[in-house]
Amino acid sequence: MAEAVVRDRDDPVDQLLRRERMPTEDKSKLPTRRAILTASGGVGAIAAIGSIDHLSAGGGLVGKAHASENASGKEGLTVLNDRPLNIETPAHLLDDNVTPAHRMFVRNNGLPPSPTDVEPEAWTLSIDGLVDTPLTLSIADLKEKFETVTLQLQLECAGNGRKYFSPGASGNQWTFGAIACPEWTGVRLADVLKAAGVRPEAVYTAHYGADIHLTGDPAKEPISRGVPIEKALDPNNLIAWSINGEAMPADNGHPLRLVVPGWPGSCSQKWLTRISIIDKVHDGAKMTGQSYRVPAYPVPRGTQVADEDMQIIGSLPVRSLITFPETGARVEPRSPFEVRGHAWAGDRSVAAMHVSIDHGKTWIEAELSEPANSYAWQHWRAAITLPQAGYFEVWARATDSSGEMQPATVPGWNPKGYLNNMQHRIALYAV
Repeated sequence: MAEAVVRDRDDPVDQLLRRERMPTEDKSKLPTRRAILTASGGVGAIAAIGSIDHLSAGGGLVGKAHASENASGKEGLTVLNDRPLNIETPAHLLDDNVTPAHRMFVRNNGLPPSPTDVEPEAWTLSIDGLVDTPLTLSIADLKEKFETVTLQLQLECAGNGRKYFSPGASGNQWTFGAIACPEWTGVRLADVLKAAGVRPEAVYTAHYGADIHLTGDPAKEPISRGVPIEKALDPNNLIAWSINGEAMPADNGHPLRLVVPGWPGSCSQKWLTRISIIDKVHDGAKMTGQSYRVPAYPVPRGTQVADEDMQIIGSLPVRSLITFPETGARVEPRSPFEVRGHAWAGDRSVAAMHVSIDHGKTWIEAELSEPANSYAWQHWRAAITLPQAGYFEVWARATDSSGEMQPATVPGWNPKGYLNNMQHRIALYAV
């Protein structure tokens, strides 16, 4: 199969996109549309103009990656915010079957603990609340007293795709890169909780970490969330100390964190120091009000929804990602080549995967792998052929084990811009 050729960073198509999205008074700073299209060789010019807004909504040609200068080892990822630090991974850098640590997105709510305060040998985790035997465990204790397991587990921000809601929602403007699926090593959360002896009246967990509130006030928590006790006892949740066999990056939670796959990444407390078992839904920082909640019923776009009408997000919806080729690539017409990526579905699995090259008129079934274990993403690949020279889009659509399918457009609007599982799309030029 032919390999797609990635376009140059200063491709004329980039210039066209920048021009179309600039304020009118600033457009004189770029060449005219005609000059840009002439420079692009005229390939699919009319189609490209007509699809700019459409592709922006689909995460197509917009959002080129730029190098991060704020997180060691995260070069090539896109910095969304530097206080707190939040970084996402461009889709084409997620092509590995197992996400490398240096390509994991970063979602911080506060400031990481000072490196001088992070000593793995001295780190402890407390289990308290509604348990028969409160525990204080070092990382060495965890390794000695419980079975060590390694699982490949998805970790995704609930705001992945927030950029494409209209009207927009405040918060980090994630496109499609707030997802990772590395191999985590640690002990089962369920095993630790069972050793402590969870009492029958337990309802929820409450998670606490060593991160620091942006104000620097030690009395304030940047984030403290939890999950229903039934979810906490799922054997696929880990208290983890390594990624892919090595210590996890500082901004991803070193030296100890929770991994609660399939649910919002905010449930997976970083720099974990304490888990408390309580008899009610947790009311910690970013657990109440509008945070990580969506309306309990469909609402019109732009609606202000009362806090009491919001419900906590649980399992995340089915999604898929195209990781090869990179959007904007040039391929040979009438010659087959491979398109590939990953798919995942929260607490469910992915049952089918399809791609389209004609804007959803027809669909091609992709080859779909089984997950490495529960909650690992599933790899997919498809051989496609662009029938003639010109501009094309590849759309990706996953269907989960309950028959739910990714929508073509942004799903139901919500005030905080969560759960956008619209189909990922890339642009290709057949030349």
